Amino acid sequence: MALEDASRQIDHAFTRNDEKGLSYENVFGGAPSFMRRRYSKDASGSDLVVTGIPFDQAVTNRPGTRFGPRAIREASALLPCDPPYGWGYDPLSEFAITDFGDMAFDYAKVSAVPELIEAHIAMILAQGPGTVTLGGDHSITLPILRAYARKFGPIAVIQFDAHSDLWQDDDLERIDHGTFMYKAVKQGIVDVSRSIQIGIRTECEDYQGIRYLDARSVHENGAGWVADAVKEHVGGAASYITFDIDALDPAFAPGTGTPVWGGLASWQAAAILRDLAGINLVGGDIVEVSPPFDTTGATAIAGAHIALDLCCLALWNKKEA
Repeated sequence: MALEDASRQIDHAFTRNDEKGLSYENVFGGAPSFMRRRYSKDASGSDLVVTGIPFDQAVTNRPGTRFGPRAIREASALLPCDPPYGWGYDPLSEFAITDFGDMAFDYAKVSAVPELIEAHIAMILAQGPGTVTLGGDHSITLPILRAYARKFGPIAVIQFDAHSDLWQDDDLERIDHGTFMYKAVKQGIVDVSRSIQIGIRTECEDYQGIRYLDARSVHENGAGWVADAVKEHVGGAASYITFDIDALDPAFAPGTGTPVWGGLASWQAAAILRDLAGINLVGGDIVEVSPPFDTTGATAIAGAHIALDLCCLALWNKKEA
C-alpha cells in the first residue's frame, strides 16, 4: 500500500486535503514541509503548529542556524511514512499538525526581531494550538517564553543544553543566545522552582535557583533516572521544553555553533524525551542546528527527531486512550 501511495503522492505540503495521516511521498522529492504536513497560515483548526524562526544574529561563535528550519524540514522527510517509534501511538494520524512556515522579519533590523517573535507566537497561541518552533539560535526562546507566559503565567522550563545560558546580562537592548535564560528569570516569566536544565557541561557562577543535571550525572545515572527527576521536579506545571542541539555530544551533532565535548548521546536524549510522556507540555523548540557545519546531515536528522518527539509529548495527554 505504501509503494502504491508513493506513486501518487507529491508536494503534500500543498496538495494534501487532510491534516491528519501518514505520508508516503518520496523522501527525495517534493516540497519539504515538516513531516510532510500541510503549509497553512490558519492555525485555528490545528492541534499543534510547527513554525520556523531562521534567526542567528545573536551567536557568540559560529553562525549558520538561520538555515536550521529548512534543514530540519528536509531531514524530517525521512520520518512520516511510519508512526514514530517507541511512542505507542501515531500523532500524525490522530492529530492535525500544521506547518505554519517561517516568521518573516527584516534581517537588517535586528533589534526589532524579539518583539516580532513574541507577536508571532502569541498570534498562533491565540488561535488555540501550542507551538513547536524550529530555530534559529537560542535567543529566540526568550520572546517565545514571553508569549507563553502571557497565556499560562510563569512557565516551567525544561532546558536541554551544554550551557546554562544564565550569563549575567541586564542590558535590555542586548540580544544574546547565551543570556536568554538569565533574562527570562529576571523578567519573571519562568517558574524557577519548577525549571530544570539537562546536559550542562560548562561553568556557571549562579544558577538563579534553577536545578541542573549535568552531563556526567546523566551518563552515570541513566536516562530513566533523569526523566523521573524531571517529572518529579516539574510536577503538573505548564511546561516548555527548549532543546539546544549542543546538548548532544559533537559526535552526534557536529553542526552547531558552540560544540562542547562530553555531551548526551542521541539515544539518551531519545530515551529521556520518551520517558517524559505525561508532563503538561504546552510547547517547545529545537534550536542551534547549523547546517554549514553539519557535513553529514546528522545534526539536522537529530533535530527532526527531536522536533517530532516534542510533538509526541505535546499531544500525549490528548491522545486516544
